[in-house]
Amino acid sequence: MEVVRGIPVSSGIVIGRVFRLGKAEQRVPHTNITADGVETELERVHEAFDRAIVDLEGLRDRTKVQLGAEPAKIFEFHVGLLRDPSLRHPIEARIREELIVAEWAVADQFKAVADQFASLGAEVFAQKSADILDLDRRVLDHLMGESTSRLARLDEPVIIVAHELTPSQTAGMNRSQILGFATDLGGRTSHVSIVARAVDIPAVVGCQHVSQRVENGDQIIIDGDSGTVLVRPTEEILEEYRTRQSAVSDYRASLRKSVGLKAETSDGVEVSLLGNIEFPDEIPAVLENGGGGVGLYRTEFLYLTSGHEPTEEDHFLAYRTAIEHLEGRPLVIRTQDLGADKYTQEQAEEPERNPFLGCRSIRYSLQNLDGFKTQLRAILRAATAGPVKVMFPLVSTVMEIRQAKMLLADVAEELDEEGIERGHEVEVGMMVEVPSAALMARAFSSEVSFFSIGTNDLIQYTLAVDRGNERVANLYTGASPAVIQLIKNVIRAARRRDVDVSLCGEVAGEPLYTMLLLGLGLRTLSLVPNQIPVIKAIVRSVTIEHCERVARKVGTFDSERQVLNYLRDELRKIDPGSPGGWTAD
Repeated sequence: MEVVRGIPVSSGIVIGRVFRLGKAEQRVPHTNITADGVETELERVHEAFDRAIVDLEGLRDRTKVQLGAEPAKIFEFHVGLLRDPSLRHPIEARIREELIVAEWAVADQFKAVADQFASLGAEVFAQKSADILDLDRRVLDHLMGESTSRLARLDEPVIIVAHELTPSQTAGMNRSQILGFATDLGGRTSHVSIVARAVDIPAVVGCQHVSQRVENGDQIIIDGDSGTVLVRPTEEILEEYRTRQSAVSDYRASLRKSVGLKAETSDGVEVSLLGNIEFPDEIPAVLENGGGGVGLYRTEFLYLTSGHEPTEEDHFLAYRTAIEHLEGRPLVIRTQDLGADKYTQEQAEEPERNPFLGCRSIRYSLQNLDGFKTQLRAILRAATAGPVKVMFPLVSTVMEIRQAKMLLADVAEELDEEGIERGHEVEVGMMVEVPSAALMARAFSSEVSFFSIGTNDLIQYTLAVDRGNERVANLYTGASPAVIQLIKNVIRAARRRDVDVSLCGEVAGEPLYTMLLLGLGLRTLSLVPNQIPVIKAIVRSVTIEHCERVARKVGTFDSERQVLNYLRDELRKIDPGSPGGWTAD
């Protein structure tokens, strides 16, 4: 048995068999085949090249439209090289003569060509060498990424083990057959972590080299509470975890009995608990867990699951479906938070070196107006079916929110001129995710109807910690006094202007912070659906006076360690017998 430790990101315990997801950047296997397998490998090579060409031609055409014919010419070289028989023929010959797998033949041949260019010395040839290695990755992605398509066709429950999972891979899985996740990379708020929590699948990320320590079919245990992965466990350990699994299941079942009760403190203060969703089909889970609506609909998953920009009708149908599921309950639609993801970076002629500090979210939308207006049109059209609010992400300056509001007004006017029915009472809000927005909350409060504090990014940008980097995961915490001070500042500014304020980051679903957030003045929390029952149980167990005392005490601390220790102690006083779910972090 081998024990691997990582970052716990979605609670629960599962036991199952491994499905290892390959990745082109990992070591390419030098595996021999039999003579009978040659034609199959050749067919795989041809298909991978053809699919890579289709990708590049699409990229070339988009670049020609967006940037002009000259920048698009770079992709002509790439397409031409993939069509060149002098590249393909040696690959095919090696497969036939050496009886090796397609991956090795492709990787070795591309490396040989890249080395030839690099040896010529001049800068222009060095650039061509880099281009060839990029093509190598594209073709290998199609060869080694075949396991990705198999994920959608799973016919038995498995535990996914991978070096890394992209949002599109995660979103495109057959979730009914996924027991859990374990990845080498990732952090608490990476996309795979968010999706795992959303669909209530135990997950551990940041496990370093777990993908290299397992084989397909190995039995493993994922402990999403402690952040432990046990590879090939003994029978004794299996029995121990089955007992723990049963205890956690019983505890969750007891919480679900209070789903129909109000989220109201013991001294009568009502708290609104809403759900965070990526897909409309998650809304039934929000309601089944006692949520009162949707406080954050992450619409970028419309892009990430399809691999192409959705049409106005795609947007409209998704939003209308969400509204119909909610039957009059609130729906807050966040506009596309794109730019720091592989979807947009792969389409860029020159990917950004640091996309999280670059053209993402509202900045990306304001530089890609056609797509942004398409989304806004769909939101306004869908708003005729029920209550909708629109929320702009990662706003950092007052001019950004004013530009976004102006575009929304322009779109409304266009719809009226076209005689298309639209909603007329769509409230406008913004995410508070960067320190500049939190510090200038008073100025922003005159521009919007509501704030939603996004702690995932607020922590990242305040503490200068990449939230997807497992190497600095210990520094990423909502217990930072600096982060708490910024949250307090936003709440104070919102109160002065009578602007609604909620919190929709992952902190909202962590029981450790519930009393602190209520004590700071928050009365609306938006969280992952399966976290709603435990947060509701805490809300019903406390008084606002107690929570305010907790917040005042936390305000005297100058380190996150003091904050965490104190919050744990206060939480244990409420329910010392919970099986691990309440005392995380």
